[in-house]
Amino acid sequence: MAGTALAQAPDAARPIQVAHAGDAAKPEGRRGASEEDAQAFADARVAALHAGLKLTPDQEKLWPPVEGAMRNLATLRRDQRAARRGRDRDPAAENAPDAIRARADAMSARADALRKLADASQPLYATLDPAQKQRAAMLTRPMRPHPHHHGRHRRDD
Repeated sequence: MAGTALAQAPDAARPIQVAHAGDAAKPEGRRGASEEDAQAFADARVAALHAGLKLTPDQEKLWPPVEGAMRNLATLRRDQRAARRGRDRDPAAENAPDAIRARADAMSARADALRKLADASQPLYATLDPAQKQRAAMLTRPMRPHPHHHGRHRRDD
């Protein structure tokens, strides 16, 4: 019943199922976006930031390294998510120290990718005017990870 909500029918004692958007397209037991969806969303985030910044011709020359670092980070996140899904299928195959080690390795790889993004974006960011910086802050807010809260959507990408 993953991805459905229950509502009490006013004239019946039994709850009715209400499907959420996209449920019909997902195989039973599957959660989250497909790999194709994740790639499309990453492309959209890169395009939105690029369009929203309204870069000058000189700033455009500084954009390719930023775009590359953003795409590398998105690819890393997708790869790590796929690896976690594989481990989740057989939790007995991994003991606690191995799980901790795998998480530490994933966090280190993510930290390296984030540092590369920071390094790639520094030259461009230094040329942005205050309005561009404001738009950058607003457009990158959805890319920031947020803690998992029960009942709320978790975004791993």
